[in-house]
Amino acid sequence: MSDNRGEALADMLAAGRRDARQLGRLAPDLVPATVEEGYTINGLVAQRLGWETLGWKIAGTTPAMREKLRVTEPIYGRTYRRFGTRSPARFAHAALLDPLVECEFFVTLARDLPPRDTAWTMTEIVNAVASVHAGIEIAECRFPMGQLPPLPAVLADGSASGRYVFGGEISDWRGRIAAMPVVLEVDGAPRRHGSGADVMGDPLAPLLWLANERRRWGDGLRAGEMISTGSTTGMFPVRLGQVVRALFGDVAEVRIDFEP
Repeated sequence: MSDNRGEALADMLAAGRRDARQLGRLAPDLVPATVEEGYTINGLVAQRLGWETLGWKIAGTTPAMREKLRVTEPIYGRTYRRFGTRSPARFAHAALLDPLVECEFFVTLARDLPPRDTAWTMTEIVNAVASVHAGIEIAECRFPMGQLPPLPAVLADGSASGRYVFGGEISDWRGRIAAMPVVLEVDGAPRRHGSGADVMGDPLAPLLWLANERRRWGDGLRAGEMISTGSTTGMFPVRLGQVVRALFGDVAEVRIDFEP
């Protein structure tokens, strides 16, 4: 992909973010040729926006999702602080872009995980965690669901990063979150069930993977960044007027009302 086409796609995606709109069908010559080009353009989008970053989202953390995406490892993208909020939250459904609800553990870092020659270990990741919250990502894509381009273009859009609703803090998280059950309720009825173990065996495993991925890119992760570690309950398309609640065991919950 030429520099000019990559810059053009970055301009389009940044404009879509600013205007909260979808772009429609993407011309084939604007689709990044590789995964690496997609991630590079995602970085260009962040530069153009100049928004304060919240951290990162991770997706494709289950075998079924990786098979669907035709990838062999997770995918990820940048997130923005202006799209983070606290539970209970309310959103105008009409203002969202094909919203998908995902119940996730939100992990905030206490210290930097900078680039280095050796790979990070799980022990180091555990010691770098400041807090863990129950969370819901409302995934949004700048491309309509019926006109999704090839994966590298979705990566350029931050892997459909959207809104992030923080629920209660899970204070005693060490050794607990892998076994913690997660239930997604919609209008008071359970609709999806999962657990922390559904996310690569442990919600911190995707964080370890991302730390080593960004180590390879030469920037690492920073203290204060929140990493949304992947859905425990899959993707749920939410409709106008619905109320969703995510229950993380009996210790934390997240609630969102999707209003007209």
